[in-house]
Formats: sequence, C-alpha cells, structure tokens
Amino acid sequence: MTPLISLAEAKAKALEYMHKGYHCGPAVMQVMWQAYDMRNEDFLWAGIPFLSGISGQQQAPCGAVSAAAVALGLRHRAPLNDKHAAKQAREAIRRSSSRMVQAFARNFGDITCHGLLNIDFSKEGEYKRFRESGIWKEKCERYVQYVIEQLYAFEAETGPTPPSGAQ
Repeated sequence: MTPLISLAEAKAKALEYMHKGYHCGPAVMQVMWQAYDMRNEDFLWAGIPFLSGISGQQQAPCGAVSAAAVALGLRHRAPLNDKHAAKQAREAIRRSSSRMVQAFARNFGDITCHGLLNIDFSKEGEYKRFRESGIWKEKCERYVQYVIEQLYAFEAETGPTPPSGAQ
C-alpha cells in the first residue's frame, strides 16, 4: 500500500503538529498513522512516551527514532498465527529499523536525546529554556523530518503491502 499522503504532506503535517506542541515521537506517530491508514486510534498511544528520549529520560533514543521503529513494526506486522509471514515480517522490521537507526546516527552523530541536544531536562528550567530558545525548531524538526523521509524510503523499497490498520 502506498502511503495515503505524499512525503511532502507528511513532513508538513509533522511540523504542524510540532508547532501545536506535539513532541517528536507523537508527531511521527500521528503522521505515519495517517499515512498508513492505521485506523485503530490505540496505535497513537504507542508514541506518547517518546518525548525528550522516553518520558524525559534523555539517555534513551530520540523520540522520533523510537516512534519510527514502532511505526515500522505496526505497519509491517503480520498475523502471529501465520508463522512464516510473521517470521518474515519480524526480520524485515528489524532490518529496516536497524538501517534507520544506523543512518540516523551517521547523519546526526548520536541517537540519544541528550547526545543530540546536549541539554539536561532534569535540571530546573531547562525544558522551558529549550522551548523558548527555538532549539527544537533548529534540531528536533530536522530529526522528525529525517525519520519520516526514511520511513517513506523504506515503503518505496518494500513495495505494496496490505493495509495494516484495518484491525
């Protein structure tokens, strides 16, 4: 299945969500949920903890990276009772996720929120300073845009697959 929205539209929507206050992970999940026509709103909840790493734990991967990996899993999952298809899906998801994380690290020098931003959100006032400074626009927007580009590139490589959100 080709994504329902173009790459340009997906990237624009992600920026729109971020400007409304969404963090990296939820912005990626919301856009890819729409692009993949996932329908099941429960999937959106999977991206909620992906802010400032994982729920503010900045030693964790960037929320955009984590959300993209979850989106890959949700998009390319297979019924567990079909052992052959499930095994192929697991291998493809792991392979694509690994490639994305490696490419992200090569491109930006790190995958952790702290390593990318060099700001310690556990310190009083640091998150407020981060938002007010516009660093999130300079850096985080690039990270979100990049993972969305990667997800679309993987989709183009893997070819048509049945919609995954009908459940």
